[in-house]
Amino acid sequence: MPAITLPDQSVRVFDEAVTGTTVAAAIGPGLAKAAIAMQVDGQLRDLSHVIEGDAAIRFITRKDPEALELIRHDAAHVLAEAVQELFPGTQVTIGPAIENGFYYDFARNEPFTPEDFPKIEAKMREIIARNAAFQREVWPREQAIAFFEAKGERYKAELIRDLPVDVPISIYRQGEWLDLCRGPHMRSTGDIGSAFKLMKVAGAYWRGDHRNAMLSRIYATAWRDQKELDAYLHQLEEAERRDHRKIGKEMGLFHLQEEAVGSIFWHPKGWRLYTTLQDYMRRRQEAGGYQEVRTPQLVDRKLWEASGHWDKYRENMFIATVDDESEKDRVLALKPMNCPCHVQIFNHGLRSYRELPLRMAEFGACHRYEPSGALHGIMRVRSFVQDDAHIFCAEDQIAAETVEFVALLSAVYRDLGFTDFRVKFSDRPEKRAGSDETWDRSEGALKEACRIAGVEYELNPGEGAFYGPKLEFVLRDAIGRDWQCGTLQVDFVLPERLDAEYVGEDGNRHRPVMLHRAILGSFERFLGILIEEHAGRFPLWLAPVQVAVATIVDEAAPFAREAAAAFRKAGLSVELDLRNEKINRKVVDHIEQRVPVLAVIGRREAEQGKVVLRRLPGREQVEMSLAEAVATLAAEATPPDLKAPEPVADARANAEVAVG
Repeated sequence: MPAITLPDQSVRVFDEAVTGTTVAAAIGPGLAKAAIAMQVDGQLRDLSHVIEGDAAIRFITRKDPEALELIRHDAAHVLAEAVQELFPGTQVTIGPAIENGFYYDFARNEPFTPEDFPKIEAKMREIIARNAAFQREVWPREQAIAFFEAKGERYKAELIRDLPVDVPISIYRQGEWLDLCRGPHMRSTGDIGSAFKLMKVAGAYWRGDHRNAMLSRIYATAWRDQKELDAYLHQLEEAERRDHRKIGKEMGLFHLQEEAVGSIFWHPKGWRLYTTLQDYMRRRQEAGGYQEVRTPQLVDRKLWEASGHWDKYRENMFIATVDDESEKDRVLALKPMNCPCHVQIFNHGLRSYRELPLRMAEFGACHRYEPSGALHGIMRVRSFVQDDAHIFCAEDQIAAETVEFVALLSAVYRDLGFTDFRVKFSDRPEKRAGSDETWDRSEGALKEACRIAGVEYELNPGEGAFYGPKLEFVLRDAIGRDWQCGTLQVDFVLPERLDAEYVGEDGNRHRPVMLHRAILGSFERFLGILIEEHAGRFPLWLAPVQVAVATIVDEAAPFAREAAAAFRKAGLSVELDLRNEKINRKVVDHIEQRVPVLAVIGRREAEQGKVVLRRLPGREQVEMSLAEAVATLAAEATPPDLKAPEPVADARANAEVAVG
């Protein structure tokens, strides 16, 4: 007699084993119609799953977050069936749900093209309209292998052979078509709905191994309804319009080339943007009590072995050897992170408790090997600079330092136009350094610091660094995308491994706690985020070119040069446009270059010592004297931290943390 406990803690008792469908019907016809799957003791299951004993059940409807993955999973099966109906002889391989959609890999002599999409989508809609039930069967292993081999499905047969012997061979039918799948699924193909779209085709090696056959992968997206699909497609259009690679090329900010894969060639305008952001961060950190340092690029492997990074990150390091008899067999690595080097500075000389907390910052140039296929513009590179810092403190200072850091991070994000971010708490990973007792201390300390700082967080299980738990600060941009940028990590392990010590008030030697922290993370990646957030139209203080001085007639050129010099003297970045072009052409060109302000000078303005300021891309303009224009723009271009420095003492008042 199974006793079924529902989310409201009510209990339903049944005389015999029941399915989810039976329980939903017993509760009411509304639920029976709306439920598409269920959770049984926390595990997602088909509604047809048989419950033989007591269990806690939560029904899943299309409104629940889990519905999206189910819709996408089921849609992948329908895509595979549609392809095999339309293109006989095509082998199916794997087709998982992924973020925002799903894909399926097919083995076919001729790759698919986007021109195939309309007929595939039409066939998918036909299959969905059949409303065939998803039915789970468990087959003997050898029977399943023989079945798929007889169909010419060698990839499926290989998958079955490689499954552990204790894993049941689960087959799902939808009408006459079937596939190897562990499930779960919704009730029928009709539950998928019509809010899906095939997106693109790509090549993919079988099982991700370049030594294996190349497959044809079809990517698709699927949503609960047409409104969600339209919103997602609009977001993609916006993302394409804001693509930092496209905007960077149009604005002349940077370029990348094969001779330096994963590294960036910054052009003058791009480097001005970079240094403006870096100067801002330097001022913010100095005001926050950080001491800036610089550490070597090439470091002996012995230090990386001592820190534990050699075992964890060796495959991501660039290695150099020294061809010198006196240094024979020395192996050096380009540093992939800065923390072990900062410990060396801390260890140089005897430290006192009076020096703590010691906040050490570096705009550290790092190098990490990323596969070429993972590189993405300036967002994912091999050579980058971090706004990296490490705080050496006593254990009882962790909470206060967390408060200070969250306040600083919040102020920086606000200044850069981000008011919406959330926090994830990542705890101990499976592979880690340090004892369970050490991890208990570090996790407990960070949770208590969050409580004191008023930081709400969502758990991110098992995603901590190998040496300690961390907070991850996730920004949400103008079109709703999330970016993990800032981080704060509590580390009891590295000071122990690298023998960091300070003399306490009691005269004894103590280990400091090391807080690893970053606000922007990689400068390169953050600049890519900023470019896309603002679509290249930066606030005046960040803009690579802040004002363009453009003439209407040649006679205005002398005064235009004078005006440009006055703007530059006031600290503004200026472009002087004396081209023999109509002013409308110049306006269009500077709009395309995302210049925020155009100072127009004609014959009359030159004679009267005035300029006409036009805020681009708008049409509104105002005439004023050159002195007034210089004063106005210079004040507006003052970086936020220099305009009105914000106190960072009270994180509760300053931190705008939105947990979503």
